[in-house]
Amino acid sequence: MNQLLEGVRVLDLSNVLAGPFCGYQLALIGADVIKVESPDGGDLARQLGADTELNAAHMGTSFLAQNANKRSVVVDLKSAAGRETFLALVRQSDVVLENFRPGVMARLGLGHEVLRREHPGLVYCAISGFGQDGPLAKAPAYDQIIQGRSGVMSITGGAESAPLRVGYPVCDTLGGLMAAFAISSALVRRARTNEGAFIDVSMLDSTLAAMGWIVSNLLIAGQEPVPMGNENFTASPSGTFATGRGLLNIAANKQEQFEALCDIVGAPQLKSDERFAQRESRKRHRQALREALEEHLQADDAATWEARLNQAGVPAGQVLSVAEALAQPQVAERGLVAQVPLPVNGRGHVSLTASAFLVDGERGKPNRVPPRLGEHTVEVLQELCLTTP
Repeated sequence: MNQLLEGVRVLDLSNVLAGPFCGYQLALIGADVIKVESPDGGDLARQLGADTELNAAHMGTSFLAQNANKRSVVVDLKSAAGRETFLALVRQSDVVLENFRPGVMARLGLGHEVLRREHPGLVYCAISGFGQDGPLAKAPAYDQIIQGRSGVMSITGGAESAPLRVGYPVCDTLGGLMAAFAISSALVRRARTNEGAFIDVSMLDSTLAAMGWIVSNLLIAGQEPVPMGNENFTASPSGTFATGRGLLNIAANKQEQFEALCDIVGAPQLKSDERFAQRESRKRHRQALREALEEHLQADDAATWEARLNQAGVPAGQVLSVAEALAQPQVAERGLVAQVPLPVNGRGHVSLTASAFLVDGERGKPNRVPPRLGEHTVEVLQELCLTTP
């Protein structure tokens, strides 16, 4: 396992998704992430997920997904003793990560200014729906809310079905990724200058920033984005096509790819059709081109067409279910899914996704089971020479 952040201690006060996802990314590459949880149940994600038995055991699948390689310490931040314990932890840590609403930590007497006095080199990262300031700063925000306010839903689906929610919590995930990037960057600066940082991550900002082409077309070219279903607004034919069996994504974005596609499916005449001969005209007549191509694609199944097209340099891929995606030999070969022990309800182990990237040929993997609530309280406090409860 890569230890890129070996020696970095992170106090993760966050709950549910954006913050814990960030902390998990840091833990996968070697950071010592200590999950600081409240004594009244801890992270709500412990009770969330598709397995009701695990929810009852406070080890829900939503929690398991992003809390491996962490240690759990129970601290009551609402009590004077708990706050003193937390301040003692801060003095011996590098990063504090939280995703409370703005103002919550200050009301607890543990805001950034207080923590910076205790530890001037501290990297403090606050993730929230809308950021620490602005008219919506104090508004409650879940992923669904940000998907709506960011415009993501307005361009998801087709003309008849939009607005639609993206099928996974994309805004929470983007917020967590941006936070992990920002924390890592701040740690690089601190190694050079000993300077701490206050990082303000907004899920709304993160999502809009990630919508690069959509946003730039509007800001620069004045083009209002519209929902286009499975079509690619930049090119045609580029989208999802019906075959004799199964759906196939084809991205023939270049002229030579389009021409190769026509030859492979047995429709060379489309290359000289004035509606389809040039890139911009294909975009204007994308529906007619789709119908013409799908007529020929009915001759075989999606898997066969995928192989033929890819061999000719035309990007194509089957549309898979999540189960099919995880079962791909490509995913298995690269070791994205790893197993860790899970001695809960007789399961023995649990499969989790590892780090999304490799460094020097190695992938950061989960090697420690997600912690039970407070499992490491005594261990961590003794390790840091602090008073145990």
